Amino acid sequence: MMKSDLPVEKFSYDNTIVRNFAFATMIWGVIGMLVGLTAALQLVWPALNFGLEYTTFGRIRPLHTNAVIFAFVGNGIFTGVYYSLQRLCKTRMYSDFLSKINFWGWQLIILSAVLTLPLGYTSSKEYAELEWPIDIAITIIWVVFGWNMFATILKRRERHLYVAIWFYIGTFVTVAVLHLVNSFELPVTLFKSYSWYAGVQDALVQWWYGHNAVAFFLTTPYLGLMYYFVPKAANRPVYSYRLSIIHFWALIFIYIWAGPHHLLYTALPDWAQSLGVVFSIMLLAPSWGGMINGLLTLRGAWDKVREDVVLKFMVVAITAYGMATFEGPMLSLKNVNAISHFTDWTVAHVHVGGLGWNGFLTFGMLYWLIPKLYRRELYSKRLGNFHFWIGSLGIVFYALPMYWAGFTQSLMWKEFTQEGLLAYPNFLETVTQLKTMYMLRALGGAMYIAGTVTMCYNLFMTAKVGSFVANEEAQASPLTKEIADPKEHWHRAIERRPVQLMILSLLVILIGGLVEMVPTFLVKSNIPTIASVKPYTSLELQGRDVYIKEGCNNCHSQMIRPFRSETARYGEYSKAGEFVYDHPHLWGSKRTGPDLHRIGGKYPDSWHYNHMLDPESMSPGSIMPSYPWLFEKKLDTTTTRAKISAMRTLGVPYPEGYEEIANKDLDQQAKEFSARLQTSGITIKSDKEIIALIAYLQRLGIDIKLKKTKP
Repeated sequence: MMKSDLPVEKFSYDNTIVRNFAFATMIWGVIGMLVGLTAALQLVWPALNFGLEYTTFGRIRPLHTNAVIFAFVGNGIFTGVYYSLQRLCKTRMYSDFLSKINFWGWQLIILSAVLTLPLGYTSSKEYAELEWPIDIAITIIWVVFGWNMFATILKRRERHLYVAIWFYIGTFVTVAVLHLVNSFELPVTLFKSYSWYAGVQDALVQWWYGHNAVAFFLTTPYLGLMYYFVPKAANRPVYSYRLSIIHFWALIFIYIWAGPHHLLYTALPDWAQSLGVVFSIMLLAPSWGGMINGLLTLRGAWDKVREDVVLKFMVVAITAYGMATFEGPMLSLKNVNAISHFTDWTVAHVHVGGLGWNGFLTFGMLYWLIPKLYRRELYSKRLGNFHFWIGSLGIVFYALPMYWAGFTQSLMWKEFTQEGLLAYPNFLETVTQLKTMYMLRALGGAMYIAGTVTMCYNLFMTAKVGSFVANEEAQASPLTKEIADPKEHWHRAIERRPVQLMILSLLVILIGGLVEMVPTFLVKSNIPTIASVKPYTSLELQGRDVYIKEGCNNCHSQMIRPFRSETARYGEYSKAGEFVYDHPHLWGSKRTGPDLHRIGGKYPDSWHYNHMLDPESMSPGSIMPSYPWLFEKKLDTTTTRAKISAMRTLGVPYPEGYEEIANKDLDQQAKEFSARLQTSGITIKSDKEIIALIAYLQRLGIDIKLKKTKP
């Protein structure tokens, strides 16, 4: 029986869930961007935290990244998937109830981040800072989303799965694996945990997750949205079916290997670094294949692009994707990475992708969707065009100063005089050179936000004068048993089997992760131990947690690379065995301030005391905020026992029964620091948080015998 002869079934699409996610995308987008603008301004005027501990750069920077990635982009993903999946499968979502759980559960997760991160509850793992109860909630809501998605696919009325759905499936399974592996942690209290991994292993897992969070949360689902919304907006078919097949399978296989390129010249084993480099270079081919497929879909429609605000945003988005995916492999080359890493070049690179690719594709999708949902033309095309141009200029004003700042930093860090001395031995000299560029970056961000607010107004007005269709009527013929055509493309057989496609996607992404991580965890020679490296004392451990709470790792690295410029500035380069008791690692990814791995013993206790109380008293021109609350807040020692016990569970060799005397040991060491400060004319009680923080800082890098380096 031909499909045209089958009875037609009537049903309706659920537009309510699409609308809810769309408006959440806009609201959280503005909030997340405003937090980012605040953080950017604090790098010029640190007093803009207004003396509050909850609004310092170290605490709001992870709030910004989480809000933009998971609130803005995350809601954008759900908006596009819930709209397109129903139409590609010709069926309503499997369960309206599961859709609602997905929506409200995701918003509660975002709200929990808004509440916990400023309070200092953080795991410190980049893009995964949320603590263990929230990680569990993320897992549950992601399973709800996957359940609803797959059940919808299984009851579809369209036999073949369109390319967008391949990317949705690949996203679901990979994000699930990434989240579970990276969030494997040991709870200590309700909002405190320690990563199950330590040092080198933790760094590898973190950047396997961190890079692939970009790959499989910021890229693959948006490629699925590109494959659906660009052809829809242009009213043209995708340029090449075969290219989309190559794009999908090559991308998900290669991407998962590339994480170690974030750890070049670190204590990670060389073989793992090299694997990351090789696969990062290979990644250029499928990435640009996808870009070409997207842009060539618009062939013959360029006159429409000039007039249609939706297509303008989408063309720039795809172009930004191509730029970012060219730059990424380039930055993974060791000679380029030696220049770019720890600098603002990386910030520029990330924001070209975030503002251009994710932001503009989201804007284009929303400009196309809202008029459809409300059966109304866009309220103002003029405002839409204004948004496009001011947003584009905002990206330029953001990215160019950050590229310039990155080059400036690297050149100043590495420059030597004719006498062989560092030309700029004071790290602060590089910081003060960047303030103008940071001002321009903030201007670019403000322009981008102005465009986003304009869009929100435009779309809210469109909705206000329109008529929302909550349940959109549709009809389609049911599926029947189909006889395979021997002449059809071989990939069609895979497209008919969503469960097999999911399993195959899972196997493809597991290969790279297993090859990189299993030897690093099981082969002891990858992480040589150092006998002189000892566990932190109870006071130092508590001080480390204060350091994490304040987000110091957002500005300071703890990884000295084997470059002449770094060993001359900081001391002996970092060894893998020095981090075996670090749960989690704190290597960092950006040097707004100097590296701290060899800070121990470099300055007297009084210097650290005064530096935390008034940074400019020790470092004139510093952009670091002051931390007066550390001098007032009493260190919470009720958790010491649980923390020592947790560390022993993780393999840290504390003496048996140490947790029983840990607080006594802590008190004794704290009194020693208080007494030393007293000799410098500083009187402070030994039970304050600042004492623990100083103890931790003075411990850093002193476990191994350092070579004396000549500058």
